[in-house]
Formats: sequence, structure tokens, C-alpha cells
Amino acid sequence: MTIELQGLVQPDRVHKRVYTDPAIFELEMDRVFGQAWLYVGHESQVPKPGDYCTTRLGREPVVMVRHTDGQVHVMFNRCPHKGAKLVPDGSGSAGKFLRCLYHGWTFKCDGSLLSVPLRSGYECTALDLKDPQYGVRKVARVATYRGFVFASLSEDGPELKEFLGGAATSLDNFCDRAPEGEVEVAGGVQRVIQRNNWKIFFENLHDTIHAVATHESSWRAAKEEHEAMPAGTPKPFEVVIVDGNGEPLEFWEKLELKGYDHGHGFMEGIFVPPTDPVSLAYVASLEASQGAVRADEILRVNRHNTIVYPSCSPHTSFQQIRVIRPLSVDRTLVEIFSFRLKGAPEATFQRTLKYTNIVNSPSSNVMPDDLEAYNRVQEGLGSDGGDWVSMHRAAGRDQPLPGGRASNGNSEMPSRNMFAAWAGYMGVDTGAKTNELAGSVE
Repeated sequence: MTIELQGLVQPDRVHKRVYTDPAIFELEMDRVFGQAWLYVGHESQVPKPGDYCTTRLGREPVVMVRHTDGQVHVMFNRCPHKGAKLVPDGSGSAGKFLRCLYHGWTFKCDGSLLSVPLRSGYECTALDLKDPQYGVRKVARVATYRGFVFASLSEDGPELKEFLGGAATSLDNFCDRAPEGEVEVAGGVQRVIQRNNWKIFFENLHDTIHAVATHESSWRAAKEEHEAMPAGTPKPFEVVIVDGNGEPLEFWEKLELKGYDHGHGFMEGIFVPPTDPVSLAYVASLEASQGAVRADEILRVNRHNTIVYPSCSPHTSFQQIRVIRPLSVDRTLVEIFSFRLKGAPEATFQRTLKYTNIVNSPSSNVMPDDLEAYNRVQEGLGSDGGDWVSMHRAAGRDQPLPGGRASNGNSEMPSRNMFAAWAGYMGVDTGAKTNELAGSVE
């Protein structure tokens, strides 16, 4: 079946079919998620040889496992004998080797075949147990950036650091904020299945204009809670991170958005670093490790959400990553991982958990607002009420950057930038004469 894509993406608008057509979703799994570098997990999730954790790359089930030599491998979670998943979904330790539960084929933790039952039964047959194809197949490419493990299902394409471009600076700052320069996953994972296309979630990450309307009930409640406290009471942390969504549009307009090639980008931080005892103790630990000047440099990098398109969103200030796993054209799994800054006080990590629970967890005060909006968008796009989605706001006003572009906080540049990348992956001719789709200035 031929899928006509041309004309669906224009410099400042996209057709609703890119969010609702199951055939286009399947093509995305091949052309976007089959080519790009995708976030797999963090090395700290497999600290010892034999440790593993499973996930999905596009529609492919994979397992990340640490070998006895310390190297981390990412392989298809499939036994080459009968095809059973080699390890169950989730995480754990396989010990010294991976053993299929079905017929007992056993593999080293780098995927190479170790032993099979009834070995003599394969003698004088066409099956050669020394053939590498009877090991667990590895994904085409695996690379790590400061402990963050990425993989690509394609043998072709840019190296990981080139792919990350300007978004790599967010991962740097993520780690630099740790007094020991490293982070580790802690506190488990929270998962939510959203009733929307995966692209809607990404677009919302840098859509500043929605906050004051979508989150009105939560930020008004936070403000009223603080106003009911005795006069002069400093804003509790919980109030600060919720009532920030109630800032007027003029506040968001002054923020800076940056977009990079391959669809990445970040949004300037919206919270002024607090000066409560927990925060001051953390700053002291960073200064003790890095010196006051370097600590100040690190903390001046103040960012809210970063987009590493098309698979994850690191949040450097509150040490979390949201990972996006598309399930179908209208279902998206989002996983929320919290990180510990090695060398920082325990209270700093507890604050990270608090931020996750209040803002981004399925039962938080904020995420349900977004989920309702995503669902309404998905259902509305499925109607006959119109064919196009607008990305016109501030088009053509962006400023060029090396490898990207910048805009003010209320621009829809991030959406245009991501669709420029999407069009490239999908082989769509947008009709843009220059870099018009991304709204940049020559």
C-alpha cells in the first residue's frame, strides 16, 4: 500500500493525519524510530555483570545487560532458537549467563552462544552452533554519553555526539550538577499510558503558552494555599513548583527556546534557584567538590525541559528523565525516571522525588491536566471538524544558532523544528525553499 505523505507537512502547519493515521504510525516505526538514536537507559540500571533491564526501541523489545568485562550491551530480547523472550520484562540479574526458559539455550552476557542441550543432536545438520547468528542479535549501534545509553536500529547515520548536537550540553549539566560528576537512577520508575499520539507529548514540552490555562486549577490552589498561611511565610517548595504555571504570558515570552538539528532543543529554566536550607546544603556540597567559581558556572545553566528527539526529555534542574515509547497511533507509554546526584546530600534526592510526585507522576497535581488536554487533542483531530494543525505562532522570526535556532518563549518554533526533523526521517518534501519549516533566518 502506498502512503501519500507529500503535502501533509508544510512550513507552518501539518495535516491531522500525521497524528491519526495508523499506517503513518507504522511508517514512523521504520523511518523515525528505525533510524534515530533512541534512549535505552542509564548505565547505573545495570551496575553489576549479569544485571539487565528491558525496554522497547520502536516496536522492538530489547534488553540492556552488563557483560563480565564491564561493557554494556543492547540486544534484541529474543532467543535465536524458538524466538522466546530471553528475559522477562523488567529488570533483574541473570547471574553469569542468560538462559532461555523454554529449551535452555544459554548465552554469555555479551550475547554469544555458550551451550545448548543435546548438542550431539545438531551434529551433521545444517545448524552450525559456531555461527554468530545463533547468538543473541545485537542492535546495530550502541553508544554512551556520560552514562546515558543510546542505541540505533540502523547501521547508518551520524555518531551519537553529532546526533545530540546542542542537546548534549543539557546532559553535561545533568551530570555536572553532581558533586562527583556522575548520576544514577534511583527510586524506581513511574509509568503512564497516555491516550494520544507520541508527537503531541513532545510538542507540549516546549509549549509555554498552555500552562496558565491548562494548569489553572492547580496553580490557583497553590497560590490560595500560600495566601492562607501566616503573613511572611516563605513559599514552600511544593507551592513554588506548582504556582509557577500561573505566570502571565509576558513572563513566558521573555524565556528563550533553542532548537537544534534532528529535532532536539531545550527551554530556559522557569524557577529561580531557591535559597532554603536544602538548596543551600546542596550548593555547599557542589562548591566543596568543584570550587565556588565552577559551581556557580554549573548552576547558572538553568533549564527546564530538554528534548532529545524522538525518545526522551531530560530535566536537569530536578534530575529526571521522561522516556517516550510509542505503542500505537493513539497510545504512548511515558516512563519517568528519577536520578540521584552522586555526592549530594540525601535531602537533594528527596526533593527530586518530590518534584516528580507533584509535577510529573500519574497521580500528581499537574500531569492529569496535560493528559486531559492531550486526550482532547487526539479526539478532536479524529473528527471532521478540520484538517490542519497550526504552527504559525512567531514563524519566520527565529534567530540562527550554530546547528540550530533560537526563539522567544511563546514561539511555536519547537514544533516546527521537530516536524523539520520528522519530515527528514520520513522522506517528506515540505516545499520549504530554505529552512523555512524550522522558521530560521538565513
